[in-house]
Amino acid sequence: MRFLLTILIFIILSDTSFAQTSSGKGKISGTVIDAITKEPIDFATITVFKIGTKEVVNGISSDAKGNFTVSGLPNGIYRVSVDFIGYKATVFDPVTISATAPTVTLGTILVVSTVDQLQSVTVTAKTPIIENKIDKTVYNTANDLTAQNGVALDVLKKVPMVSVDIDGNVELQGSASVRFLINGKPSSIFGASLADALQSIPASQIKSVEVITSPGAKYDANGTGGIINIVLKDNKFQGINGSINYSVGTRLQNGSLNLNIKKGNFGAGVFFSGNQQFNTMSKNTLDRISYNSARDTISKFFQDGNSPQKRASYQTGLNLNWSISSKDELTATLGYNHFNNNTTGVNSQIQEYLLASSGKTISDLKSLRNSSSNFSANSTDLSLAYKKTFNKDGHELDFLYNASFGNNLVNTSQVSTYQGGNFPTTGLNSSNPGKENETEISVNYALPLNKKFTIESGAKVLIDNLNNSVVTDTLLSTGSYINNTNQSYGFNYRRNVYAAYLSASFTLFKDFITGKAGIRYERTGKVADFSGTEIAGYNTFAPSFTLQHKLDDSQSIKLSYTYRIERPDYGDLNPFYNISDPHNISTGNPLLKPEIGNNFELGYSKNFKNGANIYFAGYYRRNSDDMQQLTTYYDILSINGTDYDAVSLTKRLNLGNQTSVGASLFASVPVTDKFNLRTNIQAGNRNNVSPGLAGVSAFSYRANINASYDFGNNLLAEVFGNYNSTQKNLRSTRPAVFNYSLAVRKQFLGKNASIGLTAANPFNRYIKQRQTSFGPNFDQTNLRMVPVQSFGLTLSYKFGKLQFNKDSREDNAPQLPDVGAGK
Repeated sequence: MRFLLTILIFIILSDTSFAQTSSGKGKISGTVIDAITKEPIDFATITVFKIGTKEVVNGISSDAKGNFTVSGLPNGIYRVSVDFIGYKATVFDPVTISATAPTVTLGTILVVSTVDQLQSVTVTAKTPIIENKIDKTVYNTANDLTAQNGVALDVLKKVPMVSVDIDGNVELQGSASVRFLINGKPSSIFGASLADALQSIPASQIKSVEVITSPGAKYDANGTGGIINIVLKDNKFQGINGSINYSVGTRLQNGSLNLNIKKGNFGAGVFFSGNQQFNTMSKNTLDRISYNSARDTISKFFQDGNSPQKRASYQTGLNLNWSISSKDELTATLGYNHFNNNTTGVNSQIQEYLLASSGKTISDLKSLRNSSSNFSANSTDLSLAYKKTFNKDGHELDFLYNASFGNNLVNTSQVSTYQGGNFPTTGLNSSNPGKENETEISVNYALPLNKKFTIESGAKVLIDNLNNSVVTDTLLSTGSYINNTNQSYGFNYRRNVYAAYLSASFTLFKDFITGKAGIRYERTGKVADFSGTEIAGYNTFAPSFTLQHKLDDSQSIKLSYTYRIERPDYGDLNPFYNISDPHNISTGNPLLKPEIGNNFELGYSKNFKNGANIYFAGYYRRNSDDMQQLTTYYDILSINGTDYDAVSLTKRLNLGNQTSVGASLFASVPVTDKFNLRTNIQAGNRNNVSPGLAGVSAFSYRANINASYDFGNNLLAEVFGNYNSTQKNLRSTRPAVFNYSLAVRKQFLGKNASIGLTAANPFNRYIKQRQTSFGPNFDQTNLRMVPVQSFGLTLSYKFGKLQFNKDSREDNAPQLPDVGAGK
């Protein structure tokens, strides 16, 4: 902390000292007024140039009363420009500062609107669906109709290079190791369950999704697949304005409210959003056959059940913004997230056979298991960001403090009864509360040495504390419960990450190549009180570079390399056995090492005159100490003195190396002025080499298509379809999935209000998912019937008066702090 404060004070004093030694005593002042309304113009731009040149000497913005004073000017002759969006620029030339006249007053400056009469302003800023930038791809959700009554997962299905399966598992260019951020900052809500967290964010709250497949040195090295940043809606317009969105459907309802107030240098925003998934019933069966060569027997296990499920969540938050001066900005945010997932009344009929190799039945056991699970997560996020800009464009300092406090609770229970009365009823109750506190402090500094070379550096401290306790009670034959000490325990987990980076942005060979290159150092230290296990810390040096060449104004190519890691999380390391389903047990592995990734990417983008655009990317990735889940079958598994029969044990291991080669293509084509087609195709081959295990080489692909048609009179329709192919993994196969949706939207009241109708998989009530697992002594098939059919109605309304100022040049673009080392 002392180090960060020293840097901050040194830079501010250095800039102040420079200004004092290089400036004069001259001043230019005035007041900017609207020529028609006679209202003062806030944030008008006043720029002072050297006479006869384009060299900027100084500049400032007018205050809330339209007043400005440009000071520190040496004696000389200048040209002064007064400019503001929507108004004609006013120029004073020449303006002379001398020893006898060091102060010049321009008086009241009447600026004239660029239109003759301005009763109201309608802004139509058609943001492209996809923006390809040197370090990221941005998917803008403004006109995403089919996801309008959905959640974040529905939006992610349309994002280039991203794939989502039926359970909400997300992959980026075929990798599941993805670092998720909200508004450029981490949140403890992702720590409990990523899929649940992504189902708690209404699509109506999302402004854009940023995909960073080749993160530079400024970003955390964690996540071998890359980074996905979900940008929530914000507003920088002056005045009071907001929006209301509400969607109701047969399976899901959600709503959101945004209110923004901005006056002069101060702004505040508040939002509330929530969603609820109604009670839905999934059906599942498990069929497994296993072989015991020592006993010369065959075991058959069959389980048939259903799972009713309900989800609910809400988020609320407050953000404050204070433009202390034209060069100093302070932003504070406070957010609260709640999520609840309730699965009760789960009934499973189980039948276990034991056969001799001759086929003769040795035993036949039938049972019925009733179980329930309730998971809730609460998270509070707090951030404070300070940004200082200096006289030179691009010269800036960022400071960020971010804290996240999470509380989670998992309650499970299950009771098994056996037919025939030969076995007593068994069961257990388990309560698992946990807390996670994450704090990060980062500072980033950018210094342009000239127009073609900028140096960036920064440092960050991340402190993650988690404590967890499990209390398990076992059902006795008397019908009462007694504490099971073998399944009751607690642990404390702490992980500190210290990071620093140095990078440069540059232009070479007469603007032939632009690029970024840098190196990041991270020290990861771990402390955990897992019994009999010591987790060592480790160092990471992560180089990266991106080179881009513009072939012309419409097309460019880029080449990038990044070194990434995936840190095992506490859930991966925790050696506790989860026996909520005694036939399908999972556990962590405290001996896991971080996965190392070396990623290369080659991309090409092209914009056509008719509005069409394409983006193609090819990638090569090689991961060592590859972390994967592996399922092993046991006839009898002994855990803390208790034997469990017919068990599939799932555990995460470092399994050799994985190499992935693939490509993705995004294309948007305006077939006519009213009809537009978009497609997103991704394909690749993944090869796993694991000592002691059979390797696997598997090709998979994903393709979607989006068609929209404008009927005129503010009526728009959209159709979306998405297909993910099967994927072979070590000892398992992931099933294919296809889903589709339809939507129509009508805008009215000057496009301030809209009504929409949506339908997801209207002709299919369920999606059938058949997954296989196998090993040296077993074969297993899981069949799930997942409910997907839904119909919905969406209403939205925007209200309030919008006024232009310097900060509203982008349509509703949130000016998020560049968290740099904390990104």
